[in-house]
Amino acid sequence: MIKTRITEKFGIKYPIISAPMGPFYTTQLAIAVSEAGGLGVISHANLQGKNSILDFKDQIDTVIEATDKPFGFNIRVARMQTDHRILLRKVGQWRKENPKIREQMIYGLTSAGGPRVAAKLWQKTCPEMYHFHVAPALWLADKVVESGCNGIVATGTEGGGHQSYEGITTLVLVQEITQKYPDMLNVACGGIATPEGIAAALAMGADAVAMGTRFIASKESEFHPNYKALIPPATDNDTMITTGGFGPIRLIKNNFCLEHGGIMTKEEKITYEKSLLNIENLKDDFHKYEIVYTEGDVENGAVPVGQSCGLIDSVLNVDEIVSGFTKKAEEILKKCSNIS
Repeated sequence: MIKTRITEKFGIKYPIISAPMGPFYTTQLAIAVSEAGGLGVISHANLQGKNSILDFKDQIDTVIEATDKPFGFNIRVARMQTDHRILLRKVGQWRKENPKIREQMIYGLTSAGGPRVAAKLWQKTCPEMYHFHVAPALWLADKVVESGCNGIVATGTEGGGHQSYEGITTLVLVQEITQKYPDMLNVACGGIATPEGIAAALAMGADAVAMGTRFIASKESEFHPNYKALIPPATDNDTMITTGGFGPIRLIKNNFCLEHGGIMTKEEKITYEKSLLNIENLKDDFHKYEIVYTEGDVENGAVPVGQSCGLIDSVLNVDEIVSGFTKKAEEILKKCSNIS
């Protein structure tokens, strides 16, 4: 059985984490991944007109009622995500009030902004929780380390959903981070959807992998059947990067993408955000996700999918992905170690 620093510290059986995929819900997916021996992660959802704070707590309660396994969560800390400061404070409060949350909710992942505010707060209110932050480039990994976070999620441009302007691949990024910060816990994310990808990431020094697109195409995930059905027939050329709510975003090519066209520059995006003032003014953007989630409109909605769709040919059970892929990855690594 593969053991890594993350499987040992987190108390999980397999080095596989489900990537958060807000604004969509991944509550049932998180339960299934944790039950299968990986680490499930609930997303920072902003759909269906719900109060995001109460909704987030409901998701946590749903998970701890369904499983006694460890799990994690994501909070987007972007400028436009104005509820994030409240959520950061609530995490410490909820953990203090409920021993089950404190015991099981062991992993907090921040993304889409800087890690310092969350790191400073959580080091005081929940120092025993592992705080990781997404870094899509080495200079951003430097900031994660400087903030005092416990780990880095090295997310390459191959992945679906929100991306950075740097465009660094997972293959390069994971190597850069493991070379510069060998003692830092790190998770490889982006373009990983097979046992071979898991083996490669672990061989490069990652302590675990996070997968999004592969888990969308799973039987237990709550994504709309139309969304899931897009992935097996798709090729790695069927995605494109356009501008999303927080910057570049990789989506599957459809009417929505073609209408949006190219990517705003970073400067143009900042100017645009200032004109909107807060996330409430992004309701039209979130509507494009809403119709995918509730109606299955995958032609006119925003459908995040990574290039790893070209590696996926079927919708699988979560257990097949978590335990099955890890066992095959172990076989691959053993064969490599037998090279004379």
